[in-house]
Amino acid sequence: MASGGAGASMASGGAGATPAASGYTATLAAAAITCALAPAYTVRWHYGPLPTTLLETAILVTVGVFLIETWRQRSPVEWRTPLTLPAVIFLLAGALAVLTAPNRWAAAGLYRAYLIEPMALFLVLATITRTARRALIVVLGLMAGGVALAIPNIVTVIQAIGDHTLDLSGTPPVAIYQTQNAVALFLLPVIGLAASLLLYGRMHERLVGASFLAIAVPAFVLTLSRGGYLALGVVLLGLALTHRYRLWLVAAAAAAGAIFTRVPAIAIRIEHDLNFSDPANTLVGRVPLWKATLQLLRDHPVFGAGLSGFETRLAPYWNATHADRFIYPHNLLLNFWVATGVLGVLAFAWILVFAFRQSWRQWRRGERDWAPFQLGVFLALVGIVVHGLVDVPYFKNDLSLEFFVLLAISWAGARWGSLTGLAGGGDRLRVAEVTAQDQLAEHPDRPVAPA
Repeated sequence: MASGGAGASMASGGAGATPAASGYTATLAAAAITCALAPAYTVRWHYGPLPTTLLETAILVTVGVFLIETWRQRSPVEWRTPLTLPAVIFLLAGALAVLTAPNRWAAAGLYRAYLIEPMALFLVLATITRTARRALIVVLGLMAGGVALAIPNIVTVIQAIGDHTLDLSGTPPVAIYQTQNAVALFLLPVIGLAASLLLYGRMHERLVGASFLAIAVPAFVLTLSRGGYLALGVVLLGLALTHRYRLWLVAAAAAAGAIFTRVPAIAIRIEHDLNFSDPANTLVGRVPLWKATLQLLRDHPVFGAGLSGFETRLAPYWNATHADRFIYPHNLLLNFWVATGVLGVLAFAWILVFAFRQSWRQWRRGERDWAPFQLGVFLALVGIVVHGLVDVPYFKNDLSLEFFVLLAISWAGARWGSLTGLAGGGDRLRVAEVTAQDQLAEHPDRPVAPA
């Protein structure tokens, strides 16, 4: 992965840094729109034999605009970062997963959508997101996508309640996506970001966070996703523990959780998962799936099933009496193992551990304006991991994009924050100078403190 052209621009010094610092406005707008279009991967068409989506088109447009602005500014790209090696290994694992897949054409499409394009957007965002204000614009894009997803799903579930057709033992009705779990998987990381902004951001950031949560949280609750509820509870507990009034906040969160679980519809939903003789208990269905997956991996331990190959290669291990067919094993570790092999597991674990360490370190010791974003990224990653215990939090177009957008925000804060712990003294001064120039370009009427 790359931190972007900033490093090389700063190295050139003087007048050469000014255009790069104040540029990329068109790319920023395109990137924010792309984030807002994350749920639009469901809009699909073909260019001849090549399938594509509205989201993919938006990513390609953003990358194209970025390349044009980079060329106009003569701003080279710095590739050597702590994420470069694991990203290359991840790409290599994905390429091997294409070669070993039963359907290489389908696997190549997933490789493009789940690895290449999200990483390309990471490169763009890590280069252009040079101030916390720009980070907020990117987050606003994700929030816009979340709102566009949340509102129709709220309406759909409320209509089902009004028509007395909501089955609490089954899957609630859904809009845009195919399942409500998919809605919960996309909303949860953005909820973590918004909650951090609400608690620690500046006034306008708090208003943004509160506005999003007012829409996203009801939509999240109405997904009736038990794994999502668990992940949300852990995220909110983690947020409360970071505050100086942690005891009060934890007590309030516990009380709210107790009340929440006594809401009749929620209580019925949870009771299904506490009764292991209940056929509606999703964990009862997961356990045979995990056992069959482990049998598959026993026979294919190194490369797994390949991208797009799980459903096909699971068939010999999956009892014919099971009506359900799965394209992933619904567990974070098993998902990556069957899709990208051992190499993919190691690469993703490397990326994930680095992201956790960096976001937490920058939250504790980083620049003040970036701190709420860093904590938000940390909480979002916590939610992804917890929800990933029982679901598929990465292998979708929107989720893979969302993951690398989170990484880009965190890396940009570490790279461009004036007190970054990753830069040396001289580099830190140059980062501060470029950041000041960016702030001046965005607020020409506001004095900027000297670096």
